[in-house]
Amino acid sequence: MNEETKNQIVSLRQGGSSIRAIARQLGIPRYRVAKALAAQQRERAEGGGAGGLPRAKKKRASCLDQYQPLLKSLVERYADITAVRAYEELKKKGFAGGYNVVKRALRELRPGKRPEVVVRFETGPGVQAQMDYATYTLDFSEEGRRRIHLFSYLLGYSRRQYLRFVESQDFTTTIREHVRAFEYLGGAAATCLYDNMKVVVSGYDGDQPVYNTRFLAFATHYGFRPVACRPRRPRTKGKVERKFDFVERNLLNGRTFRSLQDLNEVTRWWLENVADVRVHAQTKQSPRERHQEELPHLIPLPAHPYDTAEVVYRSVNSEGRIVYCQNRYSVPWRYIGLMLPVRITEEEIVIYGPHIEEIARHRLLPRAVAGQSVVRKEHEPPDDHQKYEVLRQRYVELGPTASRFLEGLVQRRRYGKDEAQKVLALLETYRRQDFLAAIEQAVRYGAYSRSAIERILAVKAIPKTALDQRAEQELRQLNFLLGEEPVQPRPGKEYDQLFDQQTSETGSDETSEDSPGADDAPAGPAREDP
Repeated sequence: MNEETKNQIVSLRQGGSSIRAIARQLGIPRYRVAKALAAQQRERAEGGGAGGLPRAKKKRASCLDQYQPLLKSLVERYADITAVRAYEELKKKGFAGGYNVVKRALRELRPGKRPEVVVRFETGPGVQAQMDYATYTLDFSEEGRRRIHLFSYLLGYSRRQYLRFVESQDFTTTIREHVRAFEYLGGAAATCLYDNMKVVVSGYDGDQPVYNTRFLAFATHYGFRPVACRPRRPRTKGKVERKFDFVERNLLNGRTFRSLQDLNEVTRWWLENVADVRVHAQTKQSPRERHQEELPHLIPLPAHPYDTAEVVYRSVNSEGRIVYCQNRYSVPWRYIGLMLPVRITEEEIVIYGPHIEEIARHRLLPRAVAGQSVVRKEHEPPDDHQKYEVLRQRYVELGPTASRFLEGLVQRRRYGKDEAQKVLALLETYRRQDFLAAIEQAVRYGAYSRSAIERILAVKAIPKTALDQRAEQELRQLNFLLGEEPVQPRPGKEYDQLFDQQTSETGSDETSEDSPGADDAPAGPAREDP
């Protein structure tokens, strides 16, 4: 009931109208008229007004009142006692009330923990930045439903930030977006806060974080220091965490996007026209204005940006393709069976030969695409004769027994050349020595076929593990860097022979000079000291 109705009720009552007449005239129930008049009389007697404090409600009697001392003693003895256990104990003492009564009483006796007071921590210009990811699942009108990640790098003093939606949170993507953030903001802050992502923190030694050495090399190139936050404490990076909420409410809310590229174009516009120009509630300035004050204090960019390309090693299969992210890219036919270095940038995949010369370059397919092939016609052999010459060269490199196997395979099998390609592909699965042993056994018994090699390997060899493949890649990389095979360790027996020879020579010298009867020995030719 509003104050105007109350005033009308009091005025009519003072004019001599009955409660029934007032209710009929105002169109309200009689009990509400009586209640309003009683409240007016009570306020006049006890005092009240607009500035008065609300009166405390009288506590009603409860069936738990006589058990309050027992409940308090239980809480004092057992600080973590649950309402269920307290209810069970009270029932043993004759309590006839319900569980909810005990639950409410226990809540009053033992109030919940108060949230920890958080003091906002401000840093000077160029001192600190914060970086984090947020993950979203969006429906694009052209690309459909996709899971994407939002990279955010924010300067702590000015609150100006760099945002970009990406497909992955891997090492290459993270450092590439760092480089873009530094270029967008005109420099890097002296320190940057991170959570415990594997890109930055490899693990913990007690309470101390162990930083990823690759990321430390990147940070050293730009001159900033990474700082890992304590685990499960997101408030340490409160500035960048809070910005994600603003992105969801303003950038993503009420908008639809055609593709990931369209989303990033809208994000760039949103940063320049919305996020950078709005007045911040804490600083009372826009991030763009405050960034002008912070810009002279940022670490300048180096003359050459950090190379963010990823380098991997891939074997060329029997079809003349290398595989990356479930897609196939063609390589010139003569490199079949070799393991080659591959450099992946954001837009291209570049394949290099054994002497680090570029042999192929392709447009990199998006991560969302799988099972596709990118083929260039010039990578295919022009005729069947040249195709056979390439195969023969690969088998010559494997040894004379492998060459005999190729000749026998081509002569005896209708599609021998095709089988020879598929036999070479087994080098991707089995160790080289096991592969050569299988070929030697096949030649010994005249079994010139791919199926024979596969049966021998299945019985006598074990496929390479992931660690074996990694070790082979490291050895290939070392060979590429040195330009030759590394020196292999010599067996210890070879050094035993040298030791025996040195001992015998030392013993003969001692006998000729110091042993008895040395003067009686036949004189030999004079020997000059070296």
